Amino acid sequence: MQLISTISLWLIPLMIGLILVYGTLKKVPTYEVFVEGGKEGVKIAISIIPFLIGMLVAITVFRESGALEFFVGLMRPALLAMGIPPEIVPLAIIRPISGTAALGMMSDIVASYGPDSFIGRLASTLQGSTDTTLYVLTVYFGAVGIRKMGDALKVGLLADLVGIAAAIFIVTIMFA
Repeated sequence: MQLISTISLWLIPLMIGLILVYGTLKKVPTYEVFVEGGKEGVKIAISIIPFLIGMLVAITVFRESGALEFFVGLMRPALLAMGIPPEIVPLAIIRPISGTAALGMMSDIVASYGPDSFIGRLASTLQGSTDTTLYVLTVYFGAVGIRKMGDALKVGLLADLVGIAAAIFIVTIMFA
């Protein structure tokens, strides 16, 4: 365990050093290139702020309006018939939108039901088997100016749906 800790402590500085040495050997002005990259990073960070604000407002409106609870209430009988805890649905809906909101929901589920409960394990597995598809498309595609994201949206949401189904299936087999 000490070896892994030591490796992880030195890995990033070692990689940075190797990149700098390689760049110097190739006669690349490493400091100037680094500064230009930093400038570009700041420009990108500033350009994604409107997309982040829009996404956060949409999430807040969806949760605070009661639409999420209404949707879960409609699905409750069918979910219970399939053996799926309805409490997991808000996490499954929010996860493709916002990783931070989903992490908060998962933490609430784990705090309420316990980490070793079926729903706690399902929430943790679902968190790890899906991605923040809408966040990625909105922020990153928006930052680089991609406007046609229909196919990426379809594939990303399909992957999230497969991840949700796989999480339910695997946790049910392993822990139910």
